[in-house]
This record gives sequence, structure tokens and C-alpha cells, in this order.
Amino acid sequence: MQDRTPLGEPAPRVSARRVAGLFRPYTGRLTVVLLIVTGSSVLALAPPLMLRELLDVALPQGRTGLLTALAGGMLVLAALGSAAGVVQSYLTLTVGQRLMNDLRGAVYTHLQRMSLAFYTRTRTGEIQSRIANDVGGMSQTVTTVAVSTVGSVTTLVSALVAMVVLDWRLSCASLAMLPVFVWISRSVGAERRAITRRRQGQLAALSSLVQESLSVDGFLLGRVLGRRAALTEEFSLESERLTDLTIRSSMAGRWRQSVIQLIMFTMPITIYWLAGLTASHGVPALSVGTLVAFTSLQQSLFAPSVQLLQTGVAVQSSLSLFERVFEYLDLPVDIPEPERPVPLPRPLGHVRLEGVSFAYGERTVLRDIDLDLPPGTHLGVVGATGAGKTTLGYLVPRLYDPLAGRVSIDGVDVRELSLATLTATVGVVTQHTFLYHASIADNLRAARPDATDADLAAAARAAQLHDLVESLPEGYDTVVGEQGYRFSGGEKQRLAIARVLLRDPRVLVLDEATSALDTRTERAVQEALDRLAAGRTTITIAHRLSTVRHADQIVVLDQGRIVERGTHAELLALGGRYAALARSAHDEDAASDTLV
Repeated sequence: MQDRTPLGEPAPRVSARRVAGLFRPYTGRLTVVLLIVTGSSVLALAPPLMLRELLDVALPQGRTGLLTALAGGMLVLAALGSAAGVVQSYLTLTVGQRLMNDLRGAVYTHLQRMSLAFYTRTRTGEIQSRIANDVGGMSQTVTTVAVSTVGSVTTLVSALVAMVVLDWRLSCASLAMLPVFVWISRSVGAERRAITRRRQGQLAALSSLVQESLSVDGFLLGRVLGRRAALTEEFSLESERLTDLTIRSSMAGRWRQSVIQLIMFTMPITIYWLAGLTASHGVPALSVGTLVAFTSLQQSLFAPSVQLLQTGVAVQSSLSLFERVFEYLDLPVDIPEPERPVPLPRPLGHVRLEGVSFAYGERTVLRDIDLDLPPGTHLGVVGATGAGKTTLGYLVPRLYDPLAGRVSIDGVDVRELSLATLTATVGVVTQHTFLYHASIADNLRAARPDATDADLAAAARAAQLHDLVESLPEGYDTVVGEQGYRFSGGEKQRLAIARVLLRDPRVLVLDEATSALDTRTERAVQEALDRLAAGRTTITIAHRLSTVRHADQIVVLDQGRIVERGTHAELLALGGRYAALARSAHDEDAASDTLV
């Protein structure tokens, strides 16, 4: 299975230099940590040498003063090492977690800048996995790699120097095994890197399945379609694949690494044997203290060597996580902020579309659209499913950018307005209202955080929602539930209308805002929409003709082109597509004719 980016391209390799650049803001703290580690590593070599003096001099000669000094010195060094370890752990943990926070924030911020098109082709669970699982998986490596590397190198070099001073011949015998360690660790690291990337991809797939099947909508769909058993089986299979990859990742190279452990165990025995062998051939024998000190230092050589190699393995595994995170950070922003945004202090709401065309990939959905909407104008947009109605509406708040042509507000191209200015100028009410799992008040204040309780009540009254809210035991503090499932469709739509009212935009886009409602609820919501649209430039994307029959202008889209335009009466008299759509309506009430 070849891993690919969200854009479908092969996953890029990430350079160690780019990863190292993440640590730049924490250079000061890392310097302190590295100084502590270096000092601790050097001091850790003193106890073996002190032990040699204790065994060869203090004990045989009965020098209690020297014995006390050596024992006390070893205790002091142990206490200093412990204290340094606590400080080091705090600083490394702080740096590591701060860096993880920076990465999570960078990915989230970048994703907030992406266009709607990115989210229409990317699973939510995949995005969540990149932020939570991939960034979280780096934590251990990021926290320990710099510290363990410096500490291991310092200890290794110091131990080697001390070993050579004690006996250069035994030192050469000890060094002979290091190339074996390096070869084993390099092969294990490459294997784990490949498996780790596959594991993270599988973890993302499992997260997506959970997010889709256990959300409110997913649960309802699975239940009504009778897919509970099928979903359970699918989850079990995906979970089994993840379990298998996790085991493989953990066990990769374990047999080869066990060779390293065996070598480390046998080397002291080999040293004792070599010392005895050289002594039997007339070479001056080493003292007991020297042998004990040497084998202790030998562990100070091998242990950091193994730690360095294990760090290399961990880095190899983590690079696959960095690759997945950097894939998202490197995604091009197709709706960029203008470098020098044009201010729009008092927008009037004059909207124009001039020669606008748009396509999803190779499929063109809008062609040569020309519209002129003076301030306060109401435009109705009708047409069959797939005609490009929603896309046209979404070009005004710049959820998409046109491939050709220009969309402007008060003569300013929307690409020259900051996104903050644009969202303050253009309000959108869609058919599917999204509500946060929070209180009614919090959902309303998402539009205007500084809104007072009186502001909330005024907006709710205009949306014909205030009386309902007041009748609830907790009033505006009532939690709406995930996606607002504690409220009906009409109530959610009125809450969305109240939310837009709080922003008080000069331009309003209504994307089939009543199409999913029954006739009675539609009337109530439509009254609230009429109040919302009063005095504003309004674009109504219509599923029901009743919502646009009083529009100043109605355009009929067919295969991305405007094929008719005029008022309701003019288009009926024309006897063309609009009249055919009206005749196909099945609603008995002429005031709420529907497109089917």
C-alpha cells in the first residue's frame, strides 16, 4: 500500500534540517539542558575510577579516611545526578510539549485557511488523526532525541578516553563490536519507518470510521439501514489491521536487537578472559580494581552506543509522522488572504458577477455568469439539481474562487478583501444548519462574541425563536446537543437566522434554507428569513418557488449557464423553463409551489 498525500501525490520525504528547525524557538532552554546533560555524563564517569581506588588502595591498605572520602564522594555525585535528572526532565518535557503544541497549532491554523473544496474531498477522521495521532506520536522522540543524543555522545567519548587510559588493548577489543551495533540499528530503523507510516494511515482510517459511524447522523443512518452488524464487522477488521501493524512495528528487528543485548552481556566475561589470557603469557596482570573499573566503563561505552542507535531507530519511525504532518502544512492555500486588503468600512452591498466561470476539476459547473445586484436587491436562483446554484452563491462569500471572471462587492473584487471583512459583509444560511455542542447563547455568540444578553434576545425575537427559548427550563443556557439534535429542523434554522442577524451583514446568501422543512414550518422560517433579508442584498438559492416569487429578479440556471432571467410574472408569461418548473410543482398551495 503506497501512502499518498491528500492531493493524491506520493508522500514526500522530510529533511532532518526541517525537523531541527522546529527547535529554533527553544534554543535557550535546550542549551541549558545540553549543559546539564554534558556535565552529568562527565560526572557519571567518576564513580568507576573512584571504585578502582577504593578496591586497589583504600580497602587493601586500610585507609579509612580515603575510604570515607571515596564513599562520600560517590554519594554526593549520585545526589547531584538525581537532582540534575529532575531539572533535565522538566526542561525537556516542557520543550517537547511546547513544540507539539506549536505543530498542532500550525496544522490547525493552516487547515483553517483551506478552501471548502479541501473539506469536500477529505475525511474528517483523517484530519483529526493528523492533528491528534500523528503529532502526538512524535512526542516521545521530540522530547528525548536531543537530550539522549548529547548525553550518549558525551558519555561515550568520556568512557572511551577513560578506557584507553586504563588499557588500550582491551579498549580496541571493545570497539570491535560497535560496527555490528550500527548495522543492526540502521536496518531496524528503515523497517520500522515503513511500518509506522502504514500504521498511522490505518489509524486514520479507523478514526474516520469511528467519526462517521458514531456521529449522530452516522448512527441514525446505520440504525435505519440495519447496518449495525456490518459496521461492527468493518470496525473489527480495521481494528485487527491496526493491531497487526502495531505488533509488527514494535517487534520489527527485535531478534537482531537481541544480538546487541547478548554482546553486551558477554563482553565483561570476554574482558576477564582476555585479562587472564594475557597474564598467562607474561603480560603484566591488571589489578582487580582496574578490571572492575574497566568493565564498568565498558557499560558506559556500550549503553550510550545502544541508546544512540535506538534513538536513531526512533527518529526513523518519527520521520514518517513528520512526513504526514508536513504534507498538510505544505498544502497550497487556494483561498489566500490578500497581501494588501482593501478596506470596506461602510459596505452598501452592491454585488456583481462579471464573466464568472467555475469548475470542480475537469467538470465545469458555471459558465460566463453576469449579474448586477444593486444594494437591497433580492435575487432568486433556480434550476435543476447540479445546475450550479449553490456554487454561484458560495462564490460571493469566497468559499470558492472563480476560475475566470470577477466577483465584487461595492466595486471591490472579493479577492482583495480580507476574509474578516468578507465574513462581516456576507452572511450565509444553509439548508443544513450546524450547531456546536454548547448552549444556545454560545451558539449565537459564535457570530458575535461581544453580544449582550439583550442582543441575543433581540435577534431571537426577529427570528421568531425567543418565546421558544424562554419556555425552556434553562433558557439561553440550554445545551443544544451534538449538531442541535435536541431541536427540530425549523428551530435549528431559526437559530441559524438569529445567528446571522447578530452579524448584521449587508449581503445575504440563503442556500435552500427551507427546502428540508414541512409547509407549516417553512412559513414560520420564511417569515424570519423575510425579516432577515429586509434592506439587505439577498441571493436566495431556491428549491421552493414560494421563496423567490417576490424576488426583484430570478435567474434560471441550466448546466451552469443563465438561460432565463426576469420576475416571477415575466418568467411565467415567457412559458419557458421557469414555467415548466412551476407546472411540475405538486404543492396544492400556489404560494408554496415546489421544484421537484
